[in-house]
Order: sequence, then structure tokens, then C-alpha cells
Amino acid sequence: MTRRCDMVMVEFPYTDVARSKVRPAVVVLNDRDNQRLRKTVVAMITGNLRRHGDPSHVYIDPAVEPSSGLRFPSLVSCNNLLLAEQANIRQTIGHLSAALQQQLNDCLKAALELH
Repeated sequence: MTRRCDMVMVEFPYTDVARSKVRPAVVVLNDRDNQRLRKTVVAMITGNLRRHGDPSHVYIDPAVEPSSGLRFPSLVSCNNLLLAEQANIRQTIGHLSAALQQQLNDCLKAALELH
């Protein structure tokens, strides 16, 4: 079972949906629903740092946050969410620290315009 703020490897479809790529993502669905549902919600992680500083993205530096399981500086893209089958999660590679969890919450609020 996945937990909220787990860093996972999951099949993410390209925009054309015909193809996909296994890539890192962070679980954003709450633990209660992760236990009872077959699907979970994940936010895509990218190595493209162009949007660093954008409120809908969280910067993760693995040198500072080794528990993330990432190998390179990356951004969590809270405006690129996927409803994924939990069975399709290839592996859990890490977990976000409490500080990054708070940043993720703020990022989701910004991306979804929640106040």
C-alpha cells in the first residue's frame, strides 16, 4: 500500500496518451483512501527545472533531502496530476520530509487555487 508523500516510480502517459514512460512521482492522495481504493493520485516529478520558483512546483535537491530517493535536482509538478492504479506503481524510492510535505501542501493549494 502506498502512503501520502511516498516517492514512487509509475507509468506516466505522454500528452498524446498513446505512449508512456516510467518516471518518479509523489503520492498526494490521503492515507485513508490509499488503503481502501485501488487507485491513487500522484504528482509528476521532472528534471526540467525551468519552473523553479513557480508556486505550483516544489524543488527537491537530493543532496539536501536524501530521503526523497531522487538522484538529481527535480521539481514536483502539482499541475500535472495522474490517477494511477496502485498495482501499476513499480516501486517506492523514498519519502518526503516534513518540510517538503508542507511545501507540497502549499504547492497543491496554488495549483488548484484552494485557499
